[in-house]
Amino acid sequence: MFEYQNREYEDVDFGSQEMRDGELVNCTFVRCRFAYGSMEEILTTGCRFTECDFRGASMNGSIHTDSAFENCKFTEANLFAAKFDSCKMTGSDFAGAKLDGFTVVRGDWSYTNLRQTRLDRQDLRGARFFEADLSQTSLQKADLRGADLTRCVLAGAKLQGADLREAILDGVDFKSLDVKNVRMDREQAVLFMRAYGAKVD
Repeated sequence: MFEYQNREYEDVDFGSQEMRDGELVNCTFVRCRFAYGSMEEILTTGCRFTECDFRGASMNGSIHTDSAFENCKFTEANLFAAKFDSCKMTGSDFAGAKLDGFTVVRGDWSYTNLRQTRLDRQDLRGARFFEADLSQTSLQKADLRGADLTRCVLAGAKLQGADLREAILDGVDFKSLDVKNVRMDREQAVLFMRAYGAKVD
């Protein structure tokens, strides 16, 4: 086990390094590569990763608290049972990532690519998904209460059993949604009906 504190790295390739069970505290990484690396159960606190490459990395069981992953690539990474607590994930790409059992505690997921991912039964309460791409994502029985889904792309998303109460849905294309068995509050139901031309007094 290792621990890095208050370090800065730029354009460094960590992919071949053994980083499992390590701890990173208040470190900064710019354009670094962790592709296909071993990062199981790693802990990050207050770290910042900018334009870093985590493609195919094994990050299962990792825990990230108050860290930022801005414009990073997580394509095909293994994030099984990983936890992101109050993290900033803006602009990151999760295409093909394994997200089963991962945990989101609020945080900012704006502009992320979560297309075609499986987020069934996830607790996503209070998270921010401003203009995120959630098209064809499976969100069945997910808890999205209070989440910010402003201008989020949800075309083809599976929402059966999801809870959207108190979520912000401004700019969402309701006509692209299948809302069967979706829990909505009254205000959202009115917006949905108006999208189909209903006049609601």
